[in-house]
Formats: sequence, C-alpha cells, structure tokens
Amino acid sequence: MTDQAAPPVPAETHGVTFPAGRVGRVLFWIAVIFSLFQIATAAHLLDMPSQIVRAIHVGFLMALTFPLVAYARDAWPVLRALGWVLAAAGILVACYQWVEYQDLILRAGRPTSADIAIGVIALVTVFVAAYWMMGIALPIIAGLFLLYCLFGEYLPYPLDHRGYAFEQVIDHMAFGTEGIYGIPIYVSSTYIFLFILFGSFLERAGMIQLFTDVSMGLFGHRQGGAAKVSVVSSGLMGTISGSGVANVVTTGQFTIPLMKRFGYRAEFAGGVESTASMGGQIMPPVMGAVAFIMAETLDVPYVEVVKAALVPAILYFASAFWIVHLEAGKHALRGLPKEDLPSPIQAVREGWMLLVPLGVLVYLLFGGYTPLFAGTVGLGLTVLLILGGSIVLGLPSPALRTLFWIGLGLVTAAFLQFGTNILFIAIAALLAWCALTKGGRETLALIRDSLAEGARTALPVGVACALVGVIIGTMTLTGAANTFGQFIVAIGQENLFLSLVLTMVTCIFLGMGIPTIPNYIITSSIAGPALLDLGVPLIVSHMFVFYFGILADLTPPVALACFAAAPIAKANGLRISMEAIKVAAAGFVIPFMAVYTPVLMLQPGGPLAEAIGFWPAVAYVVFKTAVSIMLWGIAVIGWFGHRLGWPVRALAMVAAFTLIASVPMTDEIGFALVLLTAGLIWFGGRKAAQA
Repeated sequence: MTDQAAPPVPAETHGVTFPAGRVGRVLFWIAVIFSLFQIATAAHLLDMPSQIVRAIHVGFLMALTFPLVAYARDAWPVLRALGWVLAAAGILVACYQWVEYQDLILRAGRPTSADIAIGVIALVTVFVAAYWMMGIALPIIAGLFLLYCLFGEYLPYPLDHRGYAFEQVIDHMAFGTEGIYGIPIYVSSTYIFLFILFGSFLERAGMIQLFTDVSMGLFGHRQGGAAKVSVVSSGLMGTISGSGVANVVTTGQFTIPLMKRFGYRAEFAGGVESTASMGGQIMPPVMGAVAFIMAETLDVPYVEVVKAALVPAILYFASAFWIVHLEAGKHALRGLPKEDLPSPIQAVREGWMLLVPLGVLVYLLFGGYTPLFAGTVGLGLTVLLILGGSIVLGLPSPALRTLFWIGLGLVTAAFLQFGTNILFIAIAALLAWCALTKGGRETLALIRDSLAEGARTALPVGVACALVGVIIGTMTLTGAANTFGQFIVAIGQENLFLSLVLTMVTCIFLGMGIPTIPNYIITSSIAGPALLDLGVPLIVSHMFVFYFGILADLTPPVALACFAAAPIAKANGLRISMEAIKVAAAGFVIPFMAVYTPVLMLQPGGPLAEAIGFWPAVAYVVFKTAVSIMLWGIAVIGWFGHRLGWPVRALAMVAAFTLIASVPMTDEIGFALVLLTAGLIWFGGRKAAQA
C-alpha cells in the first residue's frame, strides 16, 4: 500500500477510509488480516468454537472502527488517542473471551467481578462504535432497550417485567449467544463478511463495467434508455453487493449523469438510481445481509428465502422499468444511436469469466449447499479468475492459454468431489506463480487491496449487528415483544389491514437513520410473531417487515439512499425521495398483496390457492399485481401514449388500490375500473390524435 489515502468508500461507511502515512498502513494491514481470518474460519482452514470466532470478529471491528473514524474525520489529537484506547479495549474483550472460553461456559450464570468489568467494557465499546460509525439513532434505541432490562420493573402494567439484577443483565448481554454475540453477529462473522468480500473482488475484477456495458447495449438505444440502464445495472450489481447505498454511490456515479444528459430531471434521475439500488437487497441470489439473518432466524434453508423473494423482486424492477418508460414517453426522451453503444454480446464474450463465480454461486445455493460453502467457493473462484487472468497474459501462444484455462477449470471443478481444499491449493500455486512476475505482483496487490476494502466495507454492517444484539437480548430476557405483539394482534382481530399499516409505519419510523439490518431484526422480533398469530405465513410476515425496512431508506425525512444520490444528481435529497417513492410503488404494494395472497411469494395458503390450485393462483396474482403496477405508473406519471388529465389518473389510482386486497368483490370492482380507465385513455387518445 502506498502512503496515499485509499479511494472514497460508499456512503454507508460514512467516509471512513485508510489515512495516509504509517497509521494508514497499520490499519490497512489489520483489515487484510481481518479478511484472511474470516476466510480461514469460513473455509475451516482454521477451526475454532463459534463463540470465539464471534468474539474475535467483534474485536477486529472495534480495532478498525475507532481509529478509522477518528482519522477520517480529522479529529482532535485527544479524540484520536481515545480512538486507540477504545480499540485496545475492544481487543482486550476479544482476548478475554478467547482465553476464558472454557471457564466462562463452566460459570455461566455466575459471573465474577472480572466478567462484569469486561462485560461493561464490551457494551460501552459497541455502543460508542455504533455512535461514531452511524450516528445517534441506533444507540438511542438500543440504549432504551438496555434501560428497560435494568429498570422496566418500575413501569406500569402491562409494560413492566419481574426485574433483573445488574450482573444478570451484563452476563446476558456480553457473554453467551443471546446478546452482543447472538445470531446477528454470527451471521456477520460468517455469511455477511464473506459475501461482502465476494462483491469487493468481483467489483475490482471489472463486474461493474460488464454489467454497465450489457445494460447499455440492451437498453441504451430505447426510449428512456439511460434510466433503463440504471434500473438494470443497479439490479445486477445488487445481486453481488446487496448494499443499497453503496450501489447508489458506485453505479450512480455513471447512471445519474447519463440520465441527466438524456433529459431526465435531476430529481427523477436520483430517484430512479436510489430505487433500483435499494432493490438490490431483495434481488436473489445474494439479497444483502438480511436474507442470511432471516434464514438463520426462521431456521429454514436459504433457498426458501430466495424462493419467496424471487417473484416480488422481478415485479419491483419491472415496476421501476415501466415508470421510467412512461416518464421518457411523457418528455419524448429517446435513446442513443445504437452504433455508439457497446455490444452486449461482445461484452459478455470478453467478460464471461466474471459470470462463472456468480453462476456457480447460484447453482450451489439452489442445489442445497449452505450459503457459507457457496460463498467460500464463489470467492475462491473469483480469486482464481483474477490470478489466472494475470498469468495467462504472460503465456506466449493462444494454444498454451487455452490449455491453461482448461486445466484450471478441471482442477477447480474438482471441489465438488474433494471439497474446498482443492481450491485453496490451486490459489496457493497461482499466488506463487504471480509472485515471480511484475504483472503478477501487481495482481497480488489488487487482491491485497480487495481484502482490505472488503473488511472496511463490512465495518458498519458488523457494528450494527453487534449493537442490535442488545435489542434481541432484551427480547429474550424480558419477553418485551409480547406487549407490542399483543397490541397488533388485538387490532388485527378487528382489521388485519390496520395491523399491517401499523407494522409498516413502525418499520419506516425505525428506518429513519437505522440501516436495514437492525431495522429488520427489531421489527421482525416485535411484529413478526404478531403477524404470524394473525394467520400470515412465517416467511411472508418476515418479508413484509424486510421490504419496509428497505423502503425506509427511500422515504423522507431521512432517506439515506436519496441523500447519497443528492450530491451526484446535484439536487435536493427530499425531492429525490419524493420521486423515489413514485418509482418504488411496487415495493409498497407487493408486501400487502402477499399477506392477502401468499402465493405471490410462492408460499402455500390463502383462500385463492385453495379454490383454484397453487400454480393457477400464482399466475392470477402475478397478473393482477402487474396490472396494479401498470395503473400506478399511469397515475403518477400522467402519460400513456398522450398526457392524461387528473380524473383519469385518479381513476387509475383507485383501480390500482382496489386490486391490492383480496376480499369479496374487490377484484371484480378493480377490473371493472381497469376497463373503464382503459376506455377513457383510448377515447382521450383519439381526441388528442384528431386535435
């Protein structure tokens, strides 16, 4: 690494980057070691108890977060010194958990004074790290839950609990697998970190350029081509990165200026990019970190979560595609000349190797392998491709290059028979080969930088997972979720729709400044069981809160994704947010429709499936949802072949909302309104043509 500062990072990491000079080099190599440790434990090259892996994971998070944030914000020397002290405290906690692992198990429930002191240090460092990294919102919410553990016995009924001693609360939160080191940090230390690294390597290998070239070649010449490129490229990037705000500031650097040059309004361009980027979190196969947490929480195979997300994700992006098409028609925005655009076939022909790890990942996930194994293999294949691509450039003839790729392919394909060790042996051999040539050493530097970049990108996610463990710990210790759940159930017995609206508002409210992961964990632990008691299928209830946790990043007043797009679009973040809500209409509609008709998420249940069969019900609901989305687009854009007046737009909106519910006669009324809307649009088109 050079003394120059690393390039800017996504907005989710809040500008944290490796500083220049000796401090930057030290932190850079800590990040590299962090990534290597996570790879070694994921691939079982290093076997350690899960509790120790989680503790070391949090220790690395603390060791990097405090100094990086202090230096990135050019803090005073006192704060920088405090950052190092807090980092050392975080490392001390990890070492204590490691050294005392056996003894902590033996004295579980009977903590010593040293245990209590270390537990307090662990909680303080996690709270401060979250505040430094993400602001005050999440620490306040987690702090309120912690205070509820300590003093909730003094609250009036039904909010009170039986009371817990200070030592019991600290022991529950800072040791074992219920608090800081619970399911969220387990998922962070395994799946999440591995897939963030996977995305980091693919991006550096040129995946962004491949997706952009394919999208430009397919849609750049069509009506509103620039916005369609944004929708497709951001959706494709979401399959590997799973980070909405990060997508905005990577693909958005290209797509937002392109849309503005095409003639789109700056606010609309920012809204399209924000909507498409946030949709990456619901787009299989990777779907962001929440999907892994959902699979662990529900104790279902990851493929079941993917299956539930597939149809809604397609409809979400189809909705965005439809709305940008209408906006382009309204303002007569045409595409670029086809001869000036890259060829999608040529782009795939030149970069097809980058698709191999993604294809293998999908195959393994749908083949029943664990996400951890699939992610390890995908990451290993990506590294092999990067190393192999460097080596093959030094081979003297095309025949040798072909033989090299065939041989490497046969060796790597053997992982299904002999396990991942064969991949790591091949990687070690190629690393040694690359070390002997100048171009190879440059490739090794790229891999080293990808390791550091992946660790740095994982910091906000990991810190959020650690702190949100305090909230989950409160739930398990006090049963606090029951109170809110009973309230939702009581309302739902009278009106399920009102319960869903209340849950939606809770998700969006919590999403004001809180990332998707803690938002999902909090709301699913509170509202998920309540919706299940109301008859909503388990996965559907969790997907409901997942969707609105994502949409919280598009809704004002916070709208993180939209404010990340604002400086790129050179427009007001709140105005971008209002445009994003229009484009993301499907995201608001689909969760409600899935509750009433679970077949939309390919889940059994619901009167429709019982009446006409599962697959006919799927086809009918998808068709109905598509019609509703089309009507919503016509209503908000006000164009369908010609400009539409407010009466027609209002009628289209009423028809769209009528099709959402599945109660007696709503579908009949909805389709009748659809026909009436279509007739008015056709009649208005004839009049416009005559005029």
